[in-house]
Amino acid sequence: MTTTRRTQKQRREEAETALLTAAAELVDEQGVHALTLAAVGERAGYSRGLVTHHFGSKQALVERLARAAQAGFVPGLDGLPAGLDRLLRLIDGYIGELGRMGVLNRVFLKLWTESATTAELTPLFRERNEAFHADLYEDLAAGIADGTIRADVAPDETAIAVVAQLRGIGMQRLIDPGRVDTERLRTHVTALWRQALERV
Repeated sequence: MTTTRRTQKQRREEAETALLTAAAELVDEQGVHALTLAAVGERAGYSRGLVTHHFGSKQALVERLARAAQAGFVPGLDGLPAGLDRLLRLIDGYIGELGRMGVLNRVFLKLWTESATTAELTPLFRERNEAFHADLYEDLAAGIADGTIRADVAPDETAIAVVAQLRGIGMQRLIDPGRVDTERLRTHVTALWRQALERV
């Protein structure tokens, strides 16, 4: 019987995944202020030295965690052309994902909230907001250009409003999950945005 030995790259990726998972669990349970490289290493079954080797600092670890938590949040959008349909699918899918509210979803929202009062998090989450805003702006501008979105819609201000609404729904879901029926809400909110934006 032979066993396949893992490559160094595979071992590195497995360790990094385990460390990010441990960091997410700690932030979810205790908040970012309780996060230390030593605690992450202990939770994952590794040494603090390995955490430092992979991430270098707590700041770099938190940044990787925030990016991992937001990456691919709404599945099924890759390859769709920018425009009204993609925008509405994003809104619907975002609220739907909030209904599942896994550890990474909770961690992203908790970090985002803490970024308002934690100086080292503020630039990172400003960047995350700007990336989300730019994605929405692209859909709105494309929809105006192809005639599916009304010409009098202001893409910048509308993108800000959509980000605020989706993140606000996320915070309500985090604080009072029993109050927010995401399956009903996603249909309602998507219909409202269609009505507000669609060129008749």
